[in-house]
Amino acid sequence: MRAAIMRDRQLLVADMDSPEPQAGEVLVKTVACGICGSDLHALKHFDQFVEMSSGLGSSLEPGADLVMGHEFCVEVLDHGPDTQKLHPAGSLVCSVPMTMRQGAPMTVGYSNSVPGGYAEQMVLFEPMLLAVPNGLPADQAALTEPMAVGWHAVAKAGLTAGDVPLVIGCGPVGLAVISALKVQGVGPIIAADFSATRRELALAVGADIVIDPAEHSPYDSWRTAAAASAQSALAEANPLTGERQLPPGVFFECVGVPGVIDQMMVGAERGCRFVVVGVCMESDPIRPLLAISKELSLQFVLGYSPEEFALTLNHIAEGRMPVEPLITGHVGLDGVPQAFVDLGHPDRHAKIIVEPGRT
Repeated sequence: MRAAIMRDRQLLVADMDSPEPQAGEVLVKTVACGICGSDLHALKHFDQFVEMSSGLGSSLEPGADLVMGHEFCVEVLDHGPDTQKLHPAGSLVCSVPMTMRQGAPMTVGYSNSVPGGYAEQMVLFEPMLLAVPNGLPADQAALTEPMAVGWHAVAKAGLTAGDVPLVIGCGPVGLAVISALKVQGVGPIIAADFSATRRELALAVGADIVIDPAEHSPYDSWRTAAAASAQSALAEANPLTGERQLPPGVFFECVGVPGVIDQMMVGAERGCRFVVVGVCMESDPIRPLLAISKELSLQFVLGYSPEEFALTLNHIAEGRMPVEPLITGHVGLDGVPQAFVDLGHPDRHAKIIVEPGRT
């Protein structure tokens, strides 16, 4: 079969052996697979990625070939041994990108042993498969995985009545967070990004206010929106001044660039909660006194649960989480290397979908 392979820190398209399903696994054909920002990071910072991914179900060897791709929708081809054949051949399914071998979890897309979605075929763990409902197109179903990341981040935020969220960064992760906030009825949702294209996408998936940080401070804009929010009436009065205090702030860091968390600490109000969703692969210095003096809370998040993944697929299929605006390009396998380059320009693309059957 053909695949886009990471070899010697470069992406190339070549032939490789088709995978063979082991006990409990199903052989599938990749129909659509999104390119994730984590894959871009893995290619650029592979040694650091290998070091920090140990213990997360990944099994990576720096010198071995790797086929990435963990945001996928696939068609069932055949069933391996010890399977129940719950989804017949021809079924369109999604799955948490994980399989089990010898009782141990293995991450699909970040393992040298099992190829990810940038290949014509994959093997997946049958108990993880979910039928794609409502005739949902494969390219939209493939975005279940990144949208589930946003859903999980919002769940971990522990939102309460009166919280006003600010999303810093409107790439795919930030857009997933915005969409999840919208589904849960939280608002007003303030979002900030330097890219005009991404600000437009933020509005399309549910942001109420979008900010260009080059022109306005996201934190000043948050204060204005928080003060004007109808929910601000729920805030207690300051015992010294008698004035209403601003409602609680919940800031989502969705950039993953050094320095952003520290900037957020400078701009935040006292008692603000941070949810760090962006993946920073480098050292990121902060000044703890900023957080101490304001009693800020810092929550890091990772992935999602299988239940959150299934719920997200349902939200997408029912139209509650619009994902079609995020899809800004489609490529075949031969287009994968250039797509990685193109995704480095935020004004051009949000999410590029790989379709191995596309010529």
